[in-house]
Amino acid sequence: MGHKYSLSYLTVPGVTPPEQTRIAAAAGYDYVSYRLFHLGVAGEPDIDPTAPRIIRETRQALDETGLECFDIELMRILRDLDPRSFLPAFEAGAELGARHVISSAWTDVRNDRNFVVERFAEICDLAAPFGLTVNLEFPAFSRLTTLEEVIEILERTGRGNQGALVDTLYMHFNKAPLFALERVPAEWINFLHICDADDMAFTKDAMIHIARDARLYPGEGAIDFSAINYLFPDLPLSIELPHARRMAELGAEQHARNCINAARAVFDHGAGQNQKPA
Repeated sequence: MGHKYSLSYLTVPGVTPPEQTRIAAAAGYDYVSYRLFHLGVAGEPDIDPTAPRIIRETRQALDETGLECFDIELMRILRDLDPRSFLPAFEAGAELGARHVISSAWTDVRNDRNFVVERFAEICDLAAPFGLTVNLEFPAFSRLTTLEEVIEILERTGRGNQGALVDTLYMHFNKAPLFALERVPAEWINFLHICDADDMAFTKDAMIHIARDARLYPGEGAIDFSAINYLFPDLPLSIELPHARRMAELGAEQHARNCINAARAVFDHGAGQNQKPA
């Protein structure tokens, strides 16, 4: 069967959901991953992504292109952010056919593990009636920085609609091989975020810059992707690959097309990609 690919919002930041849908279709994607809960950061489109008009136009774009909405973002765990504020995004996502939600923790107290567990469980419970799985990510400069930390949270929350979202970039920042995913329960891995990066010593500032503005196309950097086809030969892959200079030079559609072409070269045609190293 092979992989299907989704275009993440951060690959083409600043576009509206209907625009993102048409970009993804033109570039050859199967799915699209929307930001339906704004973070209040510079560059986000000046719209309410859950407004009825936007959802109606997005639904029309999905119907016309034949694409599907795969996941929505970003439901952050913060002390001053009430998870009930995510409900309009959950409702809109369900209306668009989304299956998954992305969550991450951004509290700044190292002994707040109980709070993170309780808040993540609450987000899962709020998402469940909409048929949504909540996938907890570990950006290497956030509150949860490693796969091990996320596994610990999920073991404690124990919700039926929980998952772990692994980004190949953050595994790389942690110097962790992707074969470490062998020990994660299969039902927790619903999709992966993929991109590439150079092999270097990463400061926190460098990690933030690369993650937000300078990720590389798969096959361009030093990440060993061989584990993905070995462990997850049919898993959906969401391309999250922001690159500010390339977006400016190429435009959103061409950058998105370059991303998926590079991914297909690695995951669909790469020699030995489904072989586990000796």
